[in-house]
Amino acid sequence: MKNSGQIIYVVDDDVSVCRALKLLLEQHGFRVETFPCAEDFLIFKHSKVPSCVVSDIRMPGISGLALQEAMAALHIIIPIVFITGHGDIPMTVKAVQAGAVDFLSKPFTAKKLLNAIERAIAKNKIQNKQQGEIATIKRHMKTLSPRELEVFHLVARGMLNKQIASKRGTALQTIKVHRGRVMQKMQARSVTELIRLAQKAGITSTLD
Repeated sequence: MKNSGQIIYVVDDDVSVCRALKLLLEQHGFRVETFPCAEDFLIFKHSKVPSCVVSDIRMPGISGLALQEAMAALHIIIPIVFITGHGDIPMTVKAVQAGAVDFLSKPFTAKKLLNAIERAIAKNKIQNKQQGEIATIKRHMKTLSPRELEVFHLVARGMLNKQIASKRGTALQTIKVHRGRVMQKMQARSVTELIRLAQKAGITSTLD
C-alpha cells in the first residue's frame, strides 16, 4: 500500500477515539501507534520515517499545546494535526503559529483527517531530508582541524582570504591552504556553496 512504512502517532486520553483512529488509519495502510497521554508519546522512541502526530488538544496532564512545545524543546520534529471538541479561535491560532498542520473540530470526516495527514507527511518528508543534510554537514565539520574550523566560520561570514589573514595575523598563502582543505573536507565546490552549508548548520555568526 502507498502509505506503508509511514507512522501516525495518535495521542488522545479517550481510548475509544484511539481505537477508532487506529482502525481507520490502518485501513489506509498506515502503521499506527496510540498513546493515552502526551507523556507516553514523549518518551517513546520515534522512528526516522515519514510520520505525523494526531493529538487531542485538551488532555489531563500535558495538553496538546504543551505537547507541541515539549516536542520543539526536545527536537522531536514531527508535524502535528490537532483534533478537538472544545477548540476556540485563539487556541487554533496559537497551534498553527507554532507549526501545526491543521486543527480539526470534532466531528470531522475521515476525508478531512486523511487530507491533513497527507499534508503533514509531505511536510515531514521535507523535514527529514533537511535534517539528514544538516547531519551530513556536521559530520564533515568534525573532520576539520581547529584552525580549519575557524577559517570555515570566517568564510561563512563572507570574509575574503586577505581579510581573514589580516584578522588572524597569518600569511595569505596559509589562509588559502586552510580554505582549500575546508572546501575539500566539506565537499563544497564553491565559496557560495560553503556559505550555504554553514547557513544550513546555523553557524554563520558564531565568531566575532
